[in-house]
Amino acid sequence: MSTRRAASLAVDVGPTASRWWMLAAFSLLVATTQVLWLTFAPVTRESARALGVSEGLVGDLAVVNPLLFVLLALPAGRFVDRAFRPTLAAGAAFTMGGALVRLVDPASYGWQLSGQLLASVAQPLVLTATTALAARCFPPAQRTLAIAVGSAAQFVGVLAGALGGPLLVGHDGLAPLLAAHAALAVVAGVAVLALLRVVVVAPPEVRAAGGAGWAWLRHDPLLWRLAGLLLVGVGVFNALATWLDPIMAGLGHPGVAGGLIGVMTVAGIVGAAVLPGPAAARDARRALLLVATALTAGVMLVLTVVNAPLAAGALLAVLGVVLLAGLPVALDWSEAHVGAARSGTATAVLLLAGNLGGVVLVLAVQPFVGSPRLALMVIGLAGPPGLWLALGLPRRASRATPV
Repeated sequence: MSTRRAASLAVDVGPTASRWWMLAAFSLLVATTQVLWLTFAPVTRESARALGVSEGLVGDLAVVNPLLFVLLALPAGRFVDRAFRPTLAAGAAFTMGGALVRLVDPASYGWQLSGQLLASVAQPLVLTATTALAARCFPPAQRTLAIAVGSAAQFVGVLAGALGGPLLVGHDGLAPLLAAHAALAVVAGVAVLALLRVVVVAPPEVRAAGGAGWAWLRHDPLLWRLAGLLLVGVGVFNALATWLDPIMAGLGHPGVAGGLIGVMTVAGIVGAAVLPGPAAARDARRALLLVATALTAGVMLVLTVVNAPLAAGALLAVLGVVLLAGLPVALDWSEAHVGAARSGTATAVLLLAGNLGGVVLVLAVQPFVGSPRLALMVIGLAGPPGLWLALGLPRRASRATPV
């Protein structure tokens, strides 16, 4: 029996508890990266006052994260493929380091920026390991669930970061908020580092054909279609999260956007955790992505006419369930398609496309925010290209053949 097959067998019959504890710790670390990214976003005004800087400079503390992700995602994916344990361990260490550095002086903008830079380096090292963790630590029958849980943790972190910040900032300035985030980072980081020492991690089951490097990406239309779909999906979510407040205010419903985004995100967390498994089991990944893109256009169009808060909440909840489920579905499909040996790189490509979509669609909608119905229609225009991409996907997914 080859070493690779023996290691794969070890994953199948190895200790079950350790792999699930590893997934739990990893998911907590994933959520923590999102919490650290959004630390100052929901408390921008209070942060500016505590740090003695402008609100624009506070905004820069969040901007460094997507900027570094764009620069580091592909190298991080390669590192995950080549050295899974050390790369994820480095991600855990950078996460803890970033959170702890911010505690050195909670009133210093320089220390906060330094901490955000460290945490921003950590994020691609952690997030690009989502499918690799499933492929290296779980047998095939459990990988879809593992990817779904790890992906849903991103949205849990976004929600926790957005809701928790205002509750932790008070008369003591930023210190309670930073201390809570540091404690979360240390718990998640230490748990991941400890479990990496005991969990069975198999080497790639699939030999990477076509040579080393990134050249193979140019000739993989399925991966590019999935990347395009995440560009659309993440772009729509970010555009709504950014502009729904002025849009709803312009439609005569001020002050309701926060609750609506919360409803959409919670529904999306449920969808991201629950839907990928049945979609994979029934070979219905393509159908789910078709529904998500079609609903994007449909819901935005309906919202231009029916936008009372209760109706808008119901519409956005339905959209959130399938839209946010698109992330784990695409990641799961990519792992099945490229195999474990390239799962980190494939994940990096997809997440990079999602980040790009988040920036592009937010900027595309900005000129139309003063005309709320037109802004909704611009968001909805992302649906038809996504539908075209989804229609071009194969009706049945094929899993890479182990060697």
